[in-house]
Order: sequence, then C-alpha cells, then structure tokens
Amino acid sequence: MESGWATSQRAFAREHEVPRTTLQHWMGRKAMLDASPAEIGFFESPEGLACLHRLLVALHFVFGFLGPSGLRLIMQVIELSKLRPFVANSFGSHQKAAVGMEKAIGRFGDEERERLAEKMPPKDITACQDETFHPAPCLVAMEPVSNFILLESYAEGRDAATWNEKLQGALCGLPVRVIQSTSDEGKGLLAHVRTGLGAHHSPDLFHCQQELARATSVALAGQVRQAEQTVADAAASVIRTAEQARSFAESAHGPGRPPNFEQRVVAAEAALCAAQAEREVAEARQERAHQAIRGIGQDYHPVDLKTGEPRSPAQVTEALEQHFAAIATIADEVSLPERCLQGIRKAHRLLPLFTSTLAFFHEQVRARIGNLGLGPDVADVVEKHLIPAAYVERATPKARPADARPPLRALAARLRDLPSVSAMLATLLPQQRASIERVAAECADLFQRSSSCVEGRNGQLSLQHHGMHRISPARLQALTVVHNFFLRRPDGTTAAERFFGAKPKDLFDHLLLTLPKPARPAATRSPTADAVN
Repeated sequence: MESGWATSQRAFAREHEVPRTTLQHWMGRKAMLDASPAEIGFFESPEGLACLHRLLVALHFVFGFLGPSGLRLIMQVIELSKLRPFVANSFGSHQKAAVGMEKAIGRFGDEERERLAEKMPPKDITACQDETFHPAPCLVAMEPVSNFILLESYAEGRDAATWNEKLQGALCGLPVRVIQSTSDEGKGLLAHVRTGLGAHHSPDLFHCQQELARATSVALAGQVRQAEQTVADAAASVIRTAEQARSFAESAHGPGRPPNFEQRVVAAEAALCAAQAEREVAEARQERAHQAIRGIGQDYHPVDLKTGEPRSPAQVTEALEQHFAAIATIADEVSLPERCLQGIRKAHRLLPLFTSTLAFFHEQVRARIGNLGLGPDVADVVEKHLIPAAYVERATPKARPADARPPLRALAARLRDLPSVSAMLATLLPQQRASIERVAAECADLFQRSSSCVEGRNGQLSLQHHGMHRISPARLQALTVVHNFFLRRPDGTTAAERFFGAKPKDLFDHLLLTLPKPARPAATRSPTADAVN
C-alpha cells in the first residue's frame, strides 16, 4: 500500500462498498490495460472518469428510457468504442445501473412534483383519459394543454371504482380540479366522470368519425372497385370487338351475311361509356361521404374558422345534422346493410353530446369573463373577438392540409387588429390587459374535442412494451417522469413546466449527481483459481 494513503485498503474498500480484491486490482491495473498511454492517462484521471460517467448515464437514459432498446445494445456500444478496458461491461453491471437509474428517476419525479405543486396556483383542468393493455390494463390520464401525464398506472380493472381510486390518488397534492373529461364512450369511464369527478364529459370526435368511416368506407370502396372492373371489362370488349372486325375484314370467308361489326362496336363503346359514368357516380359518392365525415370535424368548433365569429350550439348542431343527412342519403343510395346503418346511428347518438359540450364551453366562457368584472362593452369585445382569436391561433397548427394554415393565421391577426379591440385595450392598464389575455387563452383551451394526446402516449408505451416484453410498475413510473420532466416541445418547455407554471430541475443533471460513478472492469479469474475456490 502506498504510504500517502490516510486509511487502510480494507477500510477504504468497506467505506466505498467495493471488495478489497477489486480495489487491489484497480490499483495495479494500469500496466495491464490494452490501450494507448494517452487513453489510459485520460480515462484513469478524474476528468476521464467524469466523461465515462456522463457517457454511461446518457447511454442508459437514451437507450432505456427514450427508446425501447435493451442492455445488450449498450454493451455493444462499449465494445465498439473500445471502452471496455475502462468500464465494467458485463450484463450484471449494466442491469444494476439500469435499476439504479429507474429508481432515481422515480424519486426525482416524486420530489419535483411535490416541490412544484406547493407553489402552483389553483386551476380547473380537462383530463383526457383512456386505457391501454400490455397485457394488463393501464389507465392513462393527461392534461391536453400542457401534455402533462396525470395518471399512468396498471390496474386490476377499468371500472368506475378503479378509475376513481387511481385518479384521486394521482391528483392528491395537486391544486387542480377536473371540470371536464374527454374520452371514448366506455361505460366505466362515463360513470367515473359523472359520479366520481362530477365533471362534464366531452365525447371524442375521432370515435364519431371512425364509426362513420367503418360504416361507409368498405361498401363505397367496394362499389368503386366493382365499377373500375366493369370499365376495364368494357374497354377490353371494345378492343376485342374492333380486333374481330379487323380480323374478319382481312381474312377470307365463305358466302353469307357478314356479322354487323359496326353495330357491335357501337354497342361495346356505349357499354364502356355507361360503365365510365357509373364509375364516376361511385367515385363521386365516395368523395361525398369523405367530405361529409371530414365536414363534421371542420364544423365542430365553437368559432367559425372562416369568419372568426362565435357559433352557438344550435348553429353547430344544424351544420353537423346536414353532414349526417348527407351520409344517410348515401346509405340509402347504396342500400347499406343493417350493421352499417347501426354504425351510422351509433355515431349520430353522439350529436346531443357534442351540443352539450358546446353549451358547456360557452357557459364556462361567460362565467370566466364575468369573474373579470369588466364593463358590458369590454366584455363583449373579449367574448366576440379576443377569445375567438385565441381559439383560431390554437386551431391553426392542427389544420390540414398545410396550405389551410396561412388563412387561419391571417384571421387570428385580423381579429386582434380590429379597431374595437385596439380601442378597448388602449383604455386598460397593463395588469388588466394581462389578465384579459390570460383568461382569453384559458377559455380557448377549454374546448377539447379529442383525446389524441392519450392515444399517442399509448402508442409510445406499446413500443416500449414491444421492445422490453414487459413494463414493470417501476419502469412505467420512470417513463412517466421522463415524459413529464425531460421531453421538450420546440419552444424548449417540458410538460411539467407548462402544467405547474414553473421550471423543474434538470432531470439528466440530477441523474449525473445522484448515480454512482461507473465501475471498473473486474479482474479476470483463471480457470484454475475458480476450480480451487
């Protein structure tokens, strides 16, 4: 032992929880390393160890928690980068590091959630909820504006009682109140929202459009294919008849009246024209159905996206009824079977719920404007111009196709630049203007017609499950924390920052500080020594 040491090897090993033989191996290993002197000098220095530590933490974090990769790929990276002489690269060592990171991420999420919740102002939120399976039921709830995961937990079932228990536990300690839930029409979810949360239920627009597409797309596509085949057969008949006429004219033939090929060609061409007309009718009918289904999504807004004017529930309902009527007409034209008609009726049953959601939105808007204590003229400008402008701004990035977005951006700018809006804002103090802008943004975020954020999250979990074959509750918690506290939007904000209104600590820096430094490779044992031991 070197004389400069202030403690014995045995005490040092016990303090750092390292076997004494391993410590002795580390002390004499430099001369045996298969690397250049420069590499040995760097990676055996404190700076080199810090570099290896950051690299190993990054590998485990990216491969294990951002992507569904296993530990053996990390081992392969270590091998290919020729870092094996400097860090332990056994499966056991990496498994230990992965479990330690999983626990550290979970603790970070708990600590940051508690710290940020203490300073979070109370607010009413919408929860998008759904279940996924791999293969046990996993209940997922997200706040759609911030994309913050409120709940992501395995459960024995998906009934109302289970949803109540899980979501109440997830919301414990958070100064939030769920006033609206957007989800499918599952009975357990509906009972949970109405009795457990006492909130308004907003039906998912996607499921309405999906039912209509299922009911009509197969039959209409089949008719188009059949019409195309009829056109192909008729075209082949025209060619065949013309070829027969040419062949007959060029060949010798006996006495008697020749076939009337001219009449046959005319008949074949007429059949081709009729088949083409029928194909055009079938294609037009299919396009009408597509337009009607898309039209439901285009019209199901509390604001007219062409004029920027607020739309009452009655106005929107009337527009939606027209689309359903168009689909019903198409169903009569093609004589859809009963099972398809049942799907159309099932989708149509959501229409009163759409109307109820629009009424809920306008009721909440009026209540929030009333809480500002504004005069009638100012309140009218906020309701008819500022809130629609904020809503159009939020609808712009979601518009399809991309060339539909510039007109929406222009509409939002035009609503904000109206003389009445400018005159109203000029009379207010900066603090009042900020309060009005905040309320306008909150009101625009109130209308949630889709649970697509949850559907996307479920897809990510499916990829994780496919790659790992099993997601344990601890890993699921860690994946939730990574989503909430690490993933960022283009503006650089995390879901936690958007939800709590305050910036959380950096998750990766926390892992670098709390996780132990990487272990060095163990000494290679000889077969004789193993046999003796």
